[in-house]
Amino acid sequence: MATTTTTNSNEASTSPSTPLLPEVTEVTIHPLVLLSATDHYHRVARGTRKRAVGVLLGSSSRGAVDATNSFAVPFEEDSKNSEVFYLDHNYLENMLAMFRKVHAKERVVGFYSTGPQIRSNDLRIFDLVKRFVPQGTITPPVFVIIDVRPGRESIPTTAYRVVEEVDSNVPSAGSVASSLNK
Repeated sequence: MATTTTTNSNEASTSPSTPLLPEVTEVTIHPLVLLSATDHYHRVARGTRKRAVGVLLGSSSRGAVDATNSFAVPFEEDSKNSEVFYLDHNYLENMLAMFRKVHAKERVVGFYSTGPQIRSNDLRIFDLVKRFVPQGTITPPVFVIIDVRPGRESIPTTAYRVVEEVDSNVPSAGSVASSLNK
C-alpha cells in the first residue's frame, strides 16, 4: 500500500490564468521509498541532529507524482552556519547513471529529507536536484519530508512543491521569489 499526500492547490502565476509551473496535486510515496529513507536515516543520522537527504525516482503525469524508488545521497550541513551544506554531485550523477541502466523508465521526480521540518537549505537543494530532472519534463520536482521518528501514528510524509511568485512592481521582467508550499 502506498502513502499518498495531496498538496494544496495554491499556485502563483504571472497572470490570473497562467501558472509559472504546472500544479502538483498528488504525491504517492511507495513503501520501498519509506523503507529506504528510514534505513538511510538510521545508518547516517540516528541519535544526532542531522538529517538524511536522498533523491526520489518514479514518474509523473497530469499533476500526480508517483515516487516508486529512491537512493541516498551523501549530505552534510554545517551545524554552526545553516547556509553551508555539502551534497555530493558526483555520487548523485553516478547513481542516476546506474539506475537508468536498470530502471530506464524511472526518472528524478524530487528529493526527500528526514526533516522533521523545512530547513533554510531546502530551496537550494531543490535547485540542485532540478538540474537532474530530464529536459522537457513539465511537472517540477517535489520535496517530501519523511518523518522517521518512532511512535508516529499518522502518515509519515509531507509533500511540498515550489511556488514562484513574480513581483510585477519591479521593472524589467519582475523579480521571482521561490518558496516551498504543501
